[in-house]
Amino acid sequence: MVKQRHQLFAFLFMVSDLCMVSVAWVASYFIRFQTDVVPAVKGIPRIDEYLLMLVPVWVIWGIVFRIVGLYRPMRGVRRRRELWLLINANSFALLVLIAFVFLFREKQVEYSRLVFLCFGFAVTVGTMSQRLALRFFLSEARRKGFNLRYLLVVGAGRVAEDVVARVRTQRDLGIQLVGCLSRNGEEEVGPHGAPVIGSYSDLEGVLSRVSVDQVVIALPLEDSPMMPSIMGSLRDTLVDVKIIPDLYQFVSLGGAIEEFEGLPVISLQGSPLEGLGSVAKRVFDVLVGSVAAVVLLPFMLIVGMLVKCTSRGPMLYKQERVSYDGTRFWIYKFRTMRLDAEREGPGWTRPDDNRVTPLGRFLRAMSLDELPQIFNVIRGDMSLVGPRPERPVYIDEFRHRIPRYMLRHKVPAGITGWAQVCGWRGDTSIDKRIEHDLYYIEHWSLIFDIKILALTVLRGFFNKNAY
Repeated sequence: MVKQRHQLFAFLFMVSDLCMVSVAWVASYFIRFQTDVVPAVKGIPRIDEYLLMLVPVWVIWGIVFRIVGLYRPMRGVRRRRELWLLINANSFALLVLIAFVFLFREKQVEYSRLVFLCFGFAVTVGTMSQRLALRFFLSEARRKGFNLRYLLVVGAGRVAEDVVARVRTQRDLGIQLVGCLSRNGEEEVGPHGAPVIGSYSDLEGVLSRVSVDQVVIALPLEDSPMMPSIMGSLRDTLVDVKIIPDLYQFVSLGGAIEEFEGLPVISLQGSPLEGLGSVAKRVFDVLVGSVAAVVLLPFMLIVGMLVKCTSRGPMLYKQERVSYDGTRFWIYKFRTMRLDAEREGPGWTRPDDNRVTPLGRFLRAMSLDELPQIFNVIRGDMSLVGPRPERPVYIDEFRHRIPRYMLRHKVPAGITGWAQVCGWRGDTSIDKRIEHDLYYIEHWSLIFDIKILALTVLRGFFNKNAY
């Protein structure tokens, strides 16, 4: 029954997707040729030439959407995950369509590039909006008790507690909890008040007398040896089975399910900057960094000359720092201290530190000494936004004292970061800085980077802890 319902919904989603694709294609034709935004100097082609293209458009979009998994069950999948899949699927399908037109079009028919450009934007926005609307109506229907799935949780520990909590709070998932099974089944009440309706050994009997659509196995780590017998009880059933391993205490950053040569692998430590994310961040850094370098170059030359004229020594100061994956590089700053500042060894700058020059104190207070790092960004040593790079001598100390300290090197170091705009810079709590750095890594996005840059401009140039 559940499989039949899924096939019906998958068909409805496919029909609605293809309808939206059709509307976007036809609308793109009219926007290009029936408006005066861009004059059609070569004349207006017949609409039937574009309507014939709907057949390959339907085939390409239907196949691509199915390949990327947009017609799989998505109950419980975060909406942003589905929207990201839609962006990727539409982009890839558009490239396939352009290649198809280039290779197989008739010589006498010439399709407008502006139509494809408009179509790419319209189909992406349209399918995203249409999917959000459909998901909203489905969620409201589930809230009212329609299209429910009945869930049995095998386990009564911490993982089962998290499962029950999510089911209870997310009513729009349309999941009705039947109950839990514990090791011996003696408890009357399980996690979050869920009823315990038996033990692990009762699983087969419970499935025969209770209507269950899905079984979630959420065993505590100490009950893992019982997994073979539990799976044996499920081998002759048709229910949907999912396993949530008790690995919470080992997940330190970016836990995810991956694949290694066909084998499922649970990643406990990962980086958000992989694949397209890494490319997007690098392109953003190069574009914004290059513009900033051109705009600020005259100002930086003036600052450099002032440094040179007001104290003995070079205008720039370089220092070894550590960035992505432990890579070492030379960071550049305007020199703000005397040449013999570290004669007695490295140390944090203190308030009223006599090693800092008068001009250097102003540059530090306004964070202007960091401006040459724009060229580090363009070179690829670091990023505009990320955890501030630290010196190797301090890393050797912090990594043994502060839990998860080294995870901050899962992304490139940055000129500014979440910790800095929140006030944790200079001689402040290292633990708080690491907490904010890891929050940034776990929630990274280009939008988050833009937000941090905006906050840096608004309140980050002057900070009481910068001395």
